[in-house]
This record gives sequence, structure tokens and C-alpha cells, in this order.
Amino acid sequence: MSIFKSKTPEAAPAPAQEPALRNSKYKHLPDKDQAMKMYHDMLLIRRFEEKAGQLYGMGLIGGFCHLYIGQEAVVTGFTSAQDKDDTVITTYRDHGQMLAVDMDPRGVMAELTGRSGGYSRGKGGSMHMFSREKNFYGGHGIVGASVALGTGLAFTHKYNNDGKINLCYFGDGASHQGQVYESFNMAALWKLPVLYIIENNGYAMGTSVARHAAGDLYKRGEGYGIPGKVVDGMDVLAVRDAAVEAMEYIRAGNGPMLLEVKTYRYRGHSMSDPAKYRQKEEVEKMREERDPITNFKAFLIENDMVSGEEFDVIEKQIKQTIKETEEFATTSPEPDPSELWTDVLLEA
Repeated sequence: MSIFKSKTPEAAPAPAQEPALRNSKYKHLPDKDQAMKMYHDMLLIRRFEEKAGQLYGMGLIGGFCHLYIGQEAVVTGFTSAQDKDDTVITTYRDHGQMLAVDMDPRGVMAELTGRSGGYSRGKGGSMHMFSREKNFYGGHGIVGASVALGTGLAFTHKYNNDGKINLCYFGDGASHQGQVYESFNMAALWKLPVLYIIENNGYAMGTSVARHAAGDLYKRGEGYGIPGKVVDGMDVLAVRDAAVEAMEYIRAGNGPMLLEVKTYRYRGHSMSDPAKYRQKEEVEKMREERDPITNFKAFLIENDMVSGEEFDVIEKQIKQTIKETEEFATTSPEPDPSELWTDVLLEA
């Protein structure tokens, strides 16, 4: 499905050595292959989500559907720096994380359309699909649940002494939940290897962060001794820099770290949200000036890292991938009625 063998590197890669980039403001630049992969990942997420929005509008996707359009640089930057065996957990805006860890887009889309070819055999939908093979532990509809569960995954890494960490994503709205602070307390006490990532897209479900959050979100862990930092989530290279440094800190046995990644979603909270709480001009300005894909492509061209022909190859391959994904998700059979009785109880 991909022009790349693997989308998750074995370990945090070293900075690139190209002379044209030595004076860059970034500390942990990717080499050419890594940069092409990062562009591929962001564009794949964008095109996948656009197609999901189309299928939802056609009535082929039911229930809740939260799109990641605009936030692609966040997960791409972190994934480019993580180890392939690190665990990942997130909230209900989860398709981007799935694609970034190389889950098959056909299986993700088929789950959205409720087909047996989906990752949860058509029974979980947008918010509840998993892949133990890719160390992806959901997609969770309960606000703040990913933090408690991610802390538990980090405890497993600590207990097994496997050198891995958990990347735990949650939103600015979820940052107010009580279980978040219970988790912070335990993670700090036991120095658990967990990277808490607040994807601050500015609006939670529909209320501006200026109206729902007192103080800076990156400081929310200070009372527990958890260091925090603000990251430009519309710049994939800035995210990568912060990711590499945070993961080095955590792997050194220092315990958890918290990053507030300021990003922006172009669509509403979910497909049912008309997003009337913000001005159209605000969204257009972000698209024109801060789009993470457009700006990253311009950076690669400016630094002679990727040619126009190479971009054409990537874009053509993604177009074919999305075509195959749509076909699979709309032709895969619906779950057999017997599936009603599976995955209900675990016999131990």
C-alpha cells in the first residue's frame, strides 16, 4: 500500500547532514527519505479524512466521526521520532494516529463504514479500533480515558523494563478531567515512561480555550514535578524537534513529560458540528498561512530536498491508495449477525 517499507523508524533518527540545512533553526532534521515519508504521511491523512468526510455525507458512515484535517503535523512529527515498539493511545479523533503507525487505511475506512473488513470487524466504528501488531491501543470515546489507560501502558513498560515509552494523546478539553491529574500523580511518583501530548486545537468541543482553560495547559503537570513545554503543532519539524528531546528525557529514566502542542482543526468538532462558534475568515487565514502540509512542502523545495517529480510520485501513489481504500470500504461485506455474540466476554 505504501511506497515506503516502514513508516515507524527503529529509534529516534540522527539529525540530517545536508549542508543546505545546517543553518536551519531545527535541531533534529530528517534526511531526505525521512522527509519524504513525513510528507507522505501528512498528505495521506489529509486525503483519507477528506474521503471519510465525503462518505459520511453520502450516508455510508454512521455514528460519530471526528476528522483530523489541519492537525496532521502533530502525529507525523511524533511518529517520526518514536521507536516502532513504543505504544500509542489517543482519543476519538484517532484516524491520523492509526495511519501514522502504518495501520492499513483500507481496514480503518472499512471500520468507519461498518464492514467486516474493518479493524474491529465493523463493530467499533470511528472511535473504537485497535491494532496490537502496531502497538496502537485506541481510539477512546470517553473524554480523558486515554490518559488513565496510557499511564497504565507506561506502567507496563516500566514493569517489564523494556526501554519503551507510551505516547498518550488527549485534547485541550480533556485536560480538565479529574482522572488526568490522578494519572499525573502516579506517573510522577513512579517515574513512568509516558509522554503526555495535549493536542490543543483551540476549541475543545466548541468552546474557545481562552474561555474554558485558566492558565497555560503545558504547566498543568508542574504540581507533580512533570516538566512541560509549548510546541508549534502546525510545523511538523518543530514537533519532531520537541518529540526527539522529550523522548530522550523520558528514556533516560526521568519520568513523564508534558507537551502542549498548539494546532488547529479546519472542520467542526465532529461531522455533525457546523462550527458556528468561529469566523470563516479565521479558518481561511490558517489554511492560507499556516497549513502544515503546504508549508512543509515549501520547506523541502526551498532546501532542494525533494524534487517536483518526487512529489508527483508521492501524490499519485496516495491518490491510488485512497481509491483502493474507498472501494474496499464500500464493497467489503457487512458483519455476520453472529458477530453480536463475539468480543462480549473474555474467558480467562
